[in-house]
Amino acid sequence: MPAVDDIPRTLPTATDAPRRHLPVLLAGLVAVALAVSVRHPHDLTTWFLETVWILIGLPVLVLTWRRFPLTNLLCCLLALHALVLMVGGHYTYAQVPLGDWARDTFGLDRNPYDRLGHLMQGFVPALLVRELLSRTSPLRGSRWLAPLTVCACLAFSALFEMFEWAAAVIGGAAADDFLATQGDVWDTQWDMFCALIGATLSLLLLSRVHDRQLAAVRAQSSV
Repeated sequence: MPAVDDIPRTLPTATDAPRRHLPVLLAGLVAVALAVSVRHPHDLTTWFLETVWILIGLPVLVLTWRRFPLTNLLCCLLALHALVLMVGGHYTYAQVPLGDWARDTFGLDRNPYDRLGHLMQGFVPALLVRELLSRTSPLRGSRWLAPLTVCACLAFSALFEMFEWAAAVIGGAAADDFLATQGDVWDTQWDMFCALIGATLSLLLLSRVHDRQLAAVRAQSSV
């Protein structure tokens, strides 16, 4: 028989069910929001280009969940990022109403929603990269984990800028809504800088909480 001290570790707790159900609820929320966002978008091609990551990522997460469940923190961030992408895809980043309000209220030169999108492009993928490296490589606990995570996010941001460039070459004038440069010749550099800031902030603010959830996932998988 197991020792008395071991019983709480081998039996489910009262909080296990909500933790298990949260990813399902988030996936349902994202699916519903995706269906809403595709209704009468500003431009269907722009919507597709902005949300293609969700169209690919959500099925991948569902299909791999039993073998590789993610932490709830990462699931929440991925759902939040998906909502940001869907809003940008529906209205286009340069015409999101909330961004227009912020521009007019604070006297900004441009709609800042695009900057928020690229900040999130670093903030959320940083935790995704960190989780993948921590669980599948020898980097767990290594001093190289943080800098390599930031480098990966910056590399993805640069790749995305090349993706935007390719879309502009192929789509011509129709790609303006997707690029959302709003007349800024340094838009590409600003986009990458925002992603860099987002990745750095994510690691500074969330690493400890993330480590605790990673430990819980490892403990659960070993039961």
